[in-house]
Amino acid sequence: MAAGLVNSTGEIRHQTRTPMVATDAAAGLAAVLSAIDSVRAAANGAPEAQSLISGIGICAPGPLDPRTGVVINPPNLPGWRNFPLAAEITKRYRLPVRVDNDGNAAALAEALWGAGRGYRNVFYATIGTGIGTGIVFDGHIYHGRTGAAAEGGHVTIDYRGPRCKCGKLGCIEILASGTAIARRASEQIAAGRSSSILEQAGGHLDRITGERVGQAYAAGDSLAKEILQETAVFLTVWLGTIVDLLEPDVMIIGGGVAAMLQPFFAEIHCLLPSWSVNSRSHEIPLVPARYGSDAGIAGGAALCLEPSNTP
Repeated sequence: MAAGLVNSTGEIRHQTRTPMVATDAAAGLAAVLSAIDSVRAAANGAPEAQSLISGIGICAPGPLDPRTGVVINPPNLPGWRNFPLAAEITKRYRLPVRVDNDGNAAALAEALWGAGRGYRNVFYATIGTGIGTGIVFDGHIYHGRTGAAAEGGHVTIDYRGPRCKCGKLGCIEILASGTAIARRASEQIAAGRSSSILEQAGGHLDRITGERVGQAYAAGDSLAKEILQETAVFLTVWLGTIVDLLEPDVMIIGGGVAAMLQPFFAEIHCLLPSWSVNSRSHEIPLVPARYGSDAGIAGGAALCLEPSNTP
């Protein structure tokens, strides 16, 4: 779990990272409180910063209700079932508290301070172990009717594709995430393809990761290049659908896998018109995110500055 002190221009002034051990609801809450206390203690060295802390923003696992700050049913935190996280934090610190998922919050941070600054309508995707997305219209996160909108990682691009953990077939997450990249590399090597990826994994197929595929690509490995090029095609198909649905002013890609795929951004942008009916899709910039591993910290802070609850 990461926590930080962020100023109104999006600069992270202090941050800390601690393990999130949540055997039950109380333990999970205690971990969050400990992280917040650590950041507030750091602000004690600058009394003016302590007095100017205006709110607390939290990126929590979903599903959740961003309007009430209730965490509903997160698979990775079984103790939090209909847990009133925002209310519990407000009770402790007497400050305004906003809770949202990391994709939405990171999208807002990029819109306010990052690669989306100056654009009205922003589409953001973070590509890592999975794929998360966020949509910002005119400075507001788009939540949809119940707060469950912008699950772009679970848009299907191949109805005959592999089954995603969400239960659907052929989601972009099961095809283009870091986990998917590692899986395809393992399958190819198990089928007899030679690659330095296996050497980097110590000869163990189950230790192949997306990061190792990226390292092999940087070293000139042909299988790694093939897998990343295929991943770029999957993302192009997906982003073409996003353009046709939303026509954002800018598309921002963040996350660990995004950094690895950045050499393919120009190719994706060039091929986008082939996968979009929008004749002006080539005008939409495709850019890397400003906030890398700090997206959650910046996103939490951005939630505190959003003018009001979004539509």
